[in-house]
Amino acid sequence: MSERAPMKRVEAGTLFFIAGQQTEVLFILKEGRVRLYRLSADGRAFTTAILEPGSVFGEMALIGQHLNDSYAEALDSCLICLMNRADVQTLLLGDSRIAVRIAEILGERLIEAQTQLADFVFKRAPERLAALLLRLARKSRPLLSAKEVLEVRHTHEELADMMGVQRETVTKILKEWSDQGIIQLRRGRVRILNTMSLTLFIGE
Repeated sequence: MSERAPMKRVEAGTLFFIAGQQTEVLFILKEGRVRLYRLSADGRAFTTAILEPGSVFGEMALIGQHLNDSYAEALDSCLICLMNRADVQTLLLGDSRIAVRIAEILGERLIEAQTQLADFVFKRAPERLAALLLRLARKSRPLLSAKEVLEVRHTHEELADMMGVQRETVTKILKEWSDQGIIQLRRGRVRILNTMSLTLFIGE
């Protein structure tokens, strides 16, 4: 697939998909991280997803993918595979193993979006932040030990955008947890020292 579909290097900070763009294109993220976000009427950004390598996303009605109200921004230097409709039909849907894996990936994205919405409606900011940190940690390490130290590689601003709150709110909560020894703050990262405390905090 890498030989037949074009690859593109996108530098950090680049907007490579803009809301309202009519082009039908599917992206497969091979390296780096991508932020998907929407803008409110007053210009505030709300992050709907932070995508890791292996993610499939884009504007492709053939497999139910839509980004028409979203922006896609490279958080790191990214290597992205670009596919048009013909590529998707031939290279992806033509192989049953790949088609099944795509269905799994899209299903996981849907569940994550539903969870994010439920947290936004029913949980207070500290509970939502604890749930978000654990969810991000479990993306890279599905099986977590209660004593395991993990790092979530996101800034306070990025976490706030994913929650739909002010950065100051996230900073205040993280500072309290840091003082309690639950987490350790580093530049652009949050080290989770006690996953059990966060799990109990949100009632899981």
